[in-house]
Amino acid sequence: MVKHSWDPTAPQASGQDDDAFDGSDEASASGVGERVAKALARAGVASRRDVERYIAEGRVAINGRVLTSPAVKVAPGDILTVDGAMVGAAEQTRMWRYHKPVGLVTTHKDPHGRPTVFDALAATAPGLPRVISVGRLDINSEGLLLLTNDGELTRALELPATGWVRRYRARAHGRTDQARLDRLKDGITIDGVRYGAIEARLDKVKESRDGTSPANAWITVSLTEGKNREVRKVLEHLGLKVNRLIRLSYGPFQLGVLGAGQVEEIGPRVIREQLVGLVAPENMPTGDRVVAVHQVGIKPRRAPGQSNNPDALVPPPPEPKPKRKAGWAKPKPKAVFKGPKAKSTKEKTVIGPKSSIQAPSTRLPPGKTGSTRPERPRPAGARRDAGPARPAPRKPR
Repeated sequence: MVKHSWDPTAPQASGQDDDAFDGSDEASASGVGERVAKALARAGVASRRDVERYIAEGRVAINGRVLTSPAVKVAPGDILTVDGAMVGAAEQTRMWRYHKPVGLVTTHKDPHGRPTVFDALAATAPGLPRVISVGRLDINSEGLLLLTNDGELTRALELPATGWVRRYRARAHGRTDQARLDRLKDGITIDGVRYGAIEARLDKVKESRDGTSPANAWITVSLTEGKNREVRKVLEHLGLKVNRLIRLSYGPFQLGVLGAGQVEEIGPRVIREQLVGLVAPENMPTGDRVVAVHQVGIKPRRAPGQSNNPDALVPPPPEPKPKRKAGWAKPKPKAVFKGPKAKSTKEKTVIGPKSSIQAPSTRLPPGKTGSTRPERPRPAGARRDAGPARPAPRKPR
């Protein structure tokens, strides 16, 4: 596949009025192929809205004819160009898991100039192609955000009919009980908006000192619709103010141990297993690509004493180890293997009639005591020692 690259500041494609193409050609009127905006979006050129703007500016052409209307279909074998550069075939479907941190807006362009998710990805993970988010997380929410290069898959996963469960963990300020949260299983209507069944579980409550004032509570919320700010609005209707919201999972995909600001590509095998029926067969990925993890939001630092040479970049320092709290049990030191124990060369001597271990090296022939003194007679019935009699020590002269 030939990747297409273009420069938005490049001069527009030139063409005479007789070369303008409004979709009345037989190849496009036959209904074969896909719409030009969809084809360019699938190829990673731009969003459909931007493609319509490119067409209005006369920058898109099919088989050398400049388009004047987006109501055109690209038939198999057609040559599609933008600013004179040929657009390659669409990529296979790819997906990423992204741990969105707080403070980023889930949009490609923010009119207020706030930092966006895609600005962070473009700055710290430049190898990523043009991607689209599956759903959104507001600026104060964090957690799992799915990214993909397939616009059709994005719309399919956002529909409540798909039945994928979104699971959140919310920290809310106020007072509630499990009985009130169980009422959300039948749905609720707030300000004329109907919200479907919601499963909420009260996990932990941190009581205040006096036991009567509002306290922070952790609540796990599971839903399938995912309307705008649904979790916050529903819990606020119950008298709870959400001060932290984390998305833990989206369908079969989990946040897991993915750190804040990290993005990880989902393997093709997982896509084939989990997204069967949601991805077109011609767009289904093949092979088994290696998963890559990018640190988003962490800039590489330079080694001390190094210049601005790019080769001097070194990875960021490792995170410090967590400090142990007082009262924690200290881990036992691991045993170190020092090799087999050496056997002693000293032979053991056992005294007694039942002894079977003797020291023959210390025995002397009969009649030899190892001393010039005559051997003392042994009384009858006395035991004989296993070893020879020791000579009496000599007195110093």
